[in-house]
Amino acid sequence: MATGPRYHVAFRRRRQGRTDYRMRKKLITSGLPRAVVRCTSKNTIVQFVNFKPQGDAVIAAATTKELGKLGWKHATGNLPSAYLAGFMAGKRASKAGVEKAVLDMGLKPPKKGTKVFAALKGMLDAGIDIPHSDEVLPSDERISGSHINAEVPKMFESISSKIKEA
Repeated sequence: MATGPRYHVAFRRRRQGRTDYRMRKKLITSGLPRAVVRCTSKNTIVQFVNFKPQGDAVIAAATTKELGKLGWKHATGNLPSAYLAGFMAGKRASKAGVEKAVLDMGLKPPKKGTKVFAALKGMLDAGIDIPHSDEVLPSDERISGSHINAEVPKMFESISSKIKEA
């Protein structure tokens, strides 16, 4: 390890590759709540977060694990479930008074049609205003799950109607 008076040790989360502090600063200085989307291989986590000096405060959140309580019987690591998690979090955030937000995708590279953008589409359909380009959003056929099998679109419609009513 380098030593000397000019050597600067990076922040721990930067060394671990977990936080891009330049991007975080840009998102925080926007003054809007962040719509944080994190995707794992089996789940998608969507949160609306406000910055506070003591630590970030979560306004509303939803995960794909919650879809099982609503009757979702398929996998939770796909586009339809990511959309539903974004839709659910967007509905909860709009009830909490959030009208505008900015998307925080973390260290994921922005690729057209991914789960992050499916969750973004769900938040947009819930009524949250988030700056975006329409080119990156997945198609309606992929969001409804017709590319998976014939049962998924039926279940997708029933779950989305339950989220609208709640």
